[in-house]
Amino acid sequence: MKSKKSIIDNAINTLQLEAQAILGLVGNVNDDFVKVVDLIIQSEGRVIVTGIGKSAIIAQKIVATFNSTGTPSIFMHAADAVHGDLGMIQKNDIVICLSKSGNTPEIKILAPLLKQAGNIMIGMVGQPDSDLGLQADYILNTYVEKEACPHNLAPTTSTTAQLAMGDALAVCLLHARNFNEDDFAKYHPGGALGKRLYLKAGDIAVKNQKPSIHSSASVKDVIVEISQNRLGAVVVIEGGSILGIITDGDIRRMLEKYSNLANIKATDLMNRNPKTIDREMLAVHALELIKANNITQLLVTEENKYFGMIHLHDLLQEGII
Repeated sequence: MKSKKSIIDNAINTLQLEAQAILGLVGNVNDDFVKVVDLIIQSEGRVIVTGIGKSAIIAQKIVATFNSTGTPSIFMHAADAVHGDLGMIQKNDIVICLSKSGNTPEIKILAPLLKQAGNIMIGMVGQPDSDLGLQADYILNTYVEKEACPHNLAPTTSTTAQLAMGDALAVCLLHARNFNEDDFAKYHPGGALGKRLYLKAGDIAVKNQKPSIHSSASVKDVIVEISQNRLGAVVVIEGGSILGIITDGDIRRMLEKYSNLANIKATDLMNRNPKTIDREMLAVHALELIKANNITQLLVTEENKYFGMIHLHDLLQEGII
């Protein structure tokens, strides 16, 4: 068993080597990189990303990032390509081939086939003078001096460099397409991320009860309404207009202040300036309001009328944190 210091030193050394590998790519962002961005933007086809071994795994991640940011992309395993999967490549598709050495047997077979088909081939390769580098139309140079593996064998810094170069390409394409939050929401409707981008305040409020009470209601009526609706508050309404809000905190403060509750009405307890949000506003903005005002309930309105209520717990349950 290695010592604690040895483990920490090895981890730090690995991170430093991989950080250096990424920084080493800065000088490789050149005219070929710019041309690749322009070609993909202008292309009427898709981006096919391929590789073998660990490079294939990185290729899959690049495909996922491309697709989620507006660049149609498909992963093709280099080994499967020569056993039938080449059929997925269409005339206008651009192929990005990942390989550290550029000389693996599968790549040597695949590269000339792609050239023969007339597809533009981009080599994301660590050795530009390799078989892949020499056959590629454009090169994204991902050279690294050495792997973080102490034996310089296991792909570590090399795959990190490929991943970073893929991210750089994806972000440049994102900017070139003017890809914005609305576009992102369209491709990410599920999960917490999607909800932050499309879920509206009204979508949450409509799932809750709509606690309300008239201005002359007694303390007992207020407490019953709060308890029944389980939102920790009730809205005071008069003639369809919002007069204020009473929270369970207001009830506790009232009990500390008054001994005789017989003549106390809802209007005596309410906060006359409740925080509100329009039902069409994003739920993430509701969370911002709740945090900024140190409250747990927020009134949702529609044309300045009472539409419903959001509790902090609703937002947490939706994963909007």
